[in-house]
Amino acid sequence: MDDLRTTLLTLGPDERRDFGVFIQRQRRKTAGRQDSRLYELLVQAKALSSPQLIAKLYPDEPNPVAYYALRKRLLRHLTDFLLLRQRQLDTTAAASVRGQLTLAQYLFEAGIPRLAWSTLRKAEKLAHDNEQYEPLNAVYNLQIQYANSPHAEPLAEIIARRHVNKKAADEEERANIADSLLRQRLGEARKRGRAGAPLDTLMHDILVEYDLQEAFARSPSLLCRLMSIARSAMLVRRDFASFAVFIERCYRLMERRHGFAPAQRNYQLRLLYMLAHALYRSRHFAQSVAYLEQGRALLQGATNRKFAEFGPRFTFLLAANLAFLRRNSESIALLEQELAATPALPMMEELTARLQLVFHYFAEGNFGKANYTMLRLGRTDHWLEEHLGLEWLLKKNMGEMLIQLELGHEDIALGRIKAIERRLVEQFPGRLAGEDVLDTAVAQTALAGGPYHFVLNYLGLVRDLIHDPALAQRPAFAERVAEFPAFLPSEREDLQAMSFYSWLRARLLGRPYYDVLLEVAEL
Repeated sequence: MDDLRTTLLTLGPDERRDFGVFIQRQRRKTAGRQDSRLYELLVQAKALSSPQLIAKLYPDEPNPVAYYALRKRLLRHLTDFLLLRQRQLDTTAAASVRGQLTLAQYLFEAGIPRLAWSTLRKAEKLAHDNEQYEPLNAVYNLQIQYANSPHAEPLAEIIARRHVNKKAADEEERANIADSLLRQRLGEARKRGRAGAPLDTLMHDILVEYDLQEAFARSPSLLCRLMSIARSAMLVRRDFASFAVFIERCYRLMERRHGFAPAQRNYQLRLLYMLAHALYRSRHFAQSVAYLEQGRALLQGATNRKFAEFGPRFTFLLAANLAFLRRNSESIALLEQELAATPALPMMEELTARLQLVFHYFAEGNFGKANYTMLRLGRTDHWLEEHLGLEWLLKKNMGEMLIQLELGHEDIALGRIKAIERRLVEQFPGRLAGEDVLDTAVAQTALAGGPYHFVLNYLGLVRDLIHDPALAQRPAFAERVAEFPAFLPSEREDLQAMSFYSWLRARLLGRPYYDVLLEVAEL
């Protein structure tokens, strides 16, 4: 694989054209023509090997040494182009501070200290107002370096401000380390699904180790990092209701005390998404929509490309909320629009959007479209589990099983049930028959299927119903369904898991699935 070609192919059509012009401006006479020629050969549809490229570039006499030197020069051009483009696209306060810092350094070296110090003061104010601790530290270091200038401020004052900023920067760095550590642990546990509950304790230990217990609500950036850590723990123990109250109080407090500067828009959007998601999972759908609309309004006024990642996430969550507000057709329209948008969604977001769309089509009773959308996922179960986790794969496979059942393909549905059961039992074999486990929590996860033992119970009910549809009218079967599953309190349960339960309940009642789902969600 040619890494240079792979990197060049990541450029969009407009960027490729701009890079071609950039090379033309940088080139020397003969060498420059070769730069452009190599670039054209690397981005063409058919990949060429190194010997083929050398033959095309040097037809008279192959010159591998010149070829590899040419590749290095093209890579330098690409690096310079990307740096320049990043500077043009990055409108954040940090970028402005770095630019002013560079200008001040140049002015000092050019012998214009008065203007250099004026530039440094502007950079300091901008960095301080926008909590850009790392660039601000560089500003103070440069001020200290040129403190002997007659235009400088008193050195003692600069050092005092530098020490205050250093503490804030250190706290942010510790929060960043704690966040990364927890995310790594959660990533390792994700493949095991709900078996990662002890990470709740890990979060507390990490916060204590990095002295972050009392650091909430001091700044938008730090608040966002710490809310991210708290949210990770919430996702493990599924205490959505408690987290929703907590983050809403923190967000409103920050909004009232300090507000959010334009340079802090990234933090505000992250907080709004976490808040809206917690409200959705605790079934406060209208409140969740209100915060999502606030975030979408901010995105409409944002020109920075770094905010592009938030668009799909806000749309997916909005579509999920609208479905529970009896506006499922709007949910479908939102997701279809997102999938048809240009540029296309990144792979992971596209897969998530398609799976979500499957559930919305299913709720609408459009099983054919749901099946077609499921087929368009186009990835193996092994790939999906490796990249998106076991829980994501389970929802996909169970959804596929119900679609086939609604389409009248009982044999395919039974095959999917067996495949899900086999995967869970192999991954979570459970305790030996007759083995006693005293701890209740341990006993639950020690069952076959581990933290997903209730999925096996659910699949058993569906299998019985497939073999004997008349069971739906029998009181004994209704009692089995009523006792299943031993869900957590309703405000802490997974709404997607509730959707599977609602399908079973709808079969018993002989009513439309969507109506029953809405009733169950309101309980």
